[in-house]
Amino acid sequence: MSNVLIVAEHLEGRLNGSTAKCVAAAQALGADAIDIVVLAADPAGVAAEAAKIDGVRKVLAVADAANAHAVAQVLGPQVARLADGYSHVFGPSTTFGKDLMPVVAALLGTAQVSDVMTVEGSHVFKRPIYAGNAIVTVEAPADRPVVATIRSASWKEAGRGGSATGETVSVDAELPTHTRFVDLAAGSTDRPDLQSAKRVVSGGRGVGSEENFKIVFDFADKLGAAVGASRAAVDAGYVPNELQVGQTGKIIAPELYVAIGISGAIQHLTGIKDAGTIVAINKDADAAIFEIADIGLVGDLFKVLPELEAALD
Repeated sequence: MSNVLIVAEHLEGRLNGSTAKCVAAAQALGADAIDIVVLAADPAGVAAEAAKIDGVRKVLAVADAANAHAVAQVLGPQVARLADGYSHVFGPSTTFGKDLMPVVAALLGTAQVSDVMTVEGSHVFKRPIYAGNAIVTVEAPADRPVVATIRSASWKEAGRGGSATGETVSVDAELPTHTRFVDLAAGSTDRPDLQSAKRVVSGGRGVGSEENFKIVFDFADKLGAAVGASRAAVDAGYVPNELQVGQTGKIIAPELYVAIGISGAIQHLTGIKDAGTIVAINKDADAAIFEIADIGLVGDLFKVLPELEAALD
């Protein structure tokens, strides 16, 4: 019997779409029961959202002032205590999940299965290695809980027609005193979240400068898209590193990905290979990005983008 506990990712009272992708993975597992736990200072709103995801039996709401911020060392002991009775504990393979789930695995005395892209059996999974150039099949021990992160780029979100029951629970777990939240430094934007956006426009070193990157932002605004960047653009200081897409940045799977002035280094391609439609604009006809692009346009981006914007108008 497989009972799955999913740790909800949320920010500022809103549920992240990665949680519904974890539910989809649990459904592929053929789980007998799928529950979601929401840890927050005030989890009511997020728990109500989570209850609408198809296939969820129950949503556990853990209200504690200590959970106001997603600190892995604080959330981990609570998740590990709640995991009693569950065969699997899933979290998203996002920054949140990559931080939290290893703590949960360590507390449960098991190894973590990372970046699950397909479910082959109750304890057998496939995940990418070598920057996605190879896929490996891994088998988790059958005598221990399975702790796994679900690769968001490989799963579609479960539907939103559910009506799970809600339950407020308290957790008797000893929280650490050596780790505490101090401050969060984050840029504010009205654009869609890069990790979950359906459309993404990214710029690379070919954009040329921080000032020139405005052309990428303007084009993204025309499409209602999130903005990303290659590592080369981030290293050059054109944009902050939270916009980096790739193996050492964010791995995304939007419906539309537009790569502007990006050559197509393997590190970058790893982060976008699951995108629905990839459009590449580059003046170098031999750029590697064209090898995976569905639509390629060879030309000067400073001439091409204004023309595309005019067409969109």
